[in-house]
Amino acid sequence: MSRPIVGAPVTSADGAIRGALGGRTWVSLVLLGFVGQLAWTVENMYLNLFVYDTITDDASAIATMVAASALAATVATLLLGVLSDRAGRRRAFIAVGYLAWGVTTAAFGLLTVEGAGALTSASSAVLVAVIAVIALDCVMSFLGAGANDAAFQAWVTDVTRPANRGRVESVLAAMPLLAMLVVFGAFDGLTRSGQWRTFFLIVGGIIAVVGVLAWFLVRDERVPVRHGESVLRSLMHGLRPATVRGNPGLYLALSAWSIWGVSTQVFLPYLIIYVQYYLDIEGYAVVLGSVLLGASIVSVVAGRIIDRVGRIRFLLPAVGVYAAGLLAMYLVRGMGPVIAAGLLMMSGFMLVLAPIGALVRDYSPPERAGHVQGLRMIFAILVPMVVGPYLGAAVIAGAGETYTDLGVVKQVPTPGIFLAALAVLALIVVPVLALRRRQDHAGVRA
Repeated sequence: MSRPIVGAPVTSADGAIRGALGGRTWVSLVLLGFVGQLAWTVENMYLNLFVYDTITDDASAIATMVAASALAATVATLLLGVLSDRAGRRRAFIAVGYLAWGVTTAAFGLLTVEGAGALTSASSAVLVAVIAVIALDCVMSFLGAGANDAAFQAWVTDVTRPANRGRVESVLAAMPLLAMLVVFGAFDGLTRSGQWRTFFLIVGGIIAVVGVLAWFLVRDERVPVRHGESVLRSLMHGLRPATVRGNPGLYLALSAWSIWGVSTQVFLPYLIIYVQYYLDIEGYAVVLGSVLLGASIVSVVAGRIIDRVGRIRFLLPAVGVYAAGLLAMYLVRGMGPVIAAGLLMMSGFMLVLAPIGALVRDYSPPERAGHVQGLRMIFAILVPMVVGPYLGAAVIAGAGETYTDLGVVKQVPTPGIFLAALAVLALIVVPVLALRRRQDHAGVRA
């Protein structure tokens, strides 16, 4: 895996610098990026709330579900990323994958404790329901990761260049927040009234329809195809010590992404539960909506700045904003202060994500763009979603805060999750400073 020169323009066959993207490409980027994040919002946040409200309040069950789905998603991204590299095209993987992703998302509406009780004894109904939802989550995550994290993300690398990646990444980075905003605004009433079946059916239908549209929208970019290498060798390529030594910039960027990811996963799976039940803010959709909209605007506006000043130079100040937001969330109470602190935190969240994502694309060899998405899943998804939720669950269990709902005592997340996230985030300084030293030594702006 050779390392491309970060910050150097990539030219087309006629020598022109490719910094502009066509309207069709932008439509595909925005539509697939947004709907993919809509699905991940349901999986990462509302599925946790679904389990908490309808099956069990055990935080370890949520953590186990998050970890298992992350493992399934990582395997899918590694495998399908390599297969799409070998095929030299992404469209079929995206379209078919999104369609199947939508069908499995809709299927969550069929899972209930009562349904599990009809298949087993009442005493084990909750356990069976937990196992069923974890299994379906793994299937859904496998399909979604293959379509979105492997094929779509590799296609984004195919069609973008260093001259426009800051802008593209800032737009894609805003998609999770915009997706949350749409889910909160359009569908939160369904979840609050317990209409989970309708909720999952609508979201699943949207994803499936976009899968069909992707077949007509996405145009495959001509990319180099490697021949004479087995699938197993391709899968293991990025995990070899020699590959790591030969691509220090890529792995430093991935390490920074991993640390950022762990810090976010300490609090993110429990965020809605925290706002609703610990802070006792009934209008939590207003809080989250205000925060997400504001942070999305900040992310999109920052795109051109990232391209101008350079990804690495932008990164440490962005980390500082995110750290200040985590500290503020630990301290504040009440709707107004929580909105202000949340806006600071989530703006920093996005400002860190955009330059890291662009750096990983810059360091990605064109012939292994799909494979790099598998590495990204290990560093940015698997490790964070295995480690982070369990750290958060440990903080929650250690605090011992509870509330009573219809006579049932339930654990509730506490502000300590934000302090724990801040402690993890401090470690990101190590890979970021190493990247800056490499940049200064090479004399290249990245």
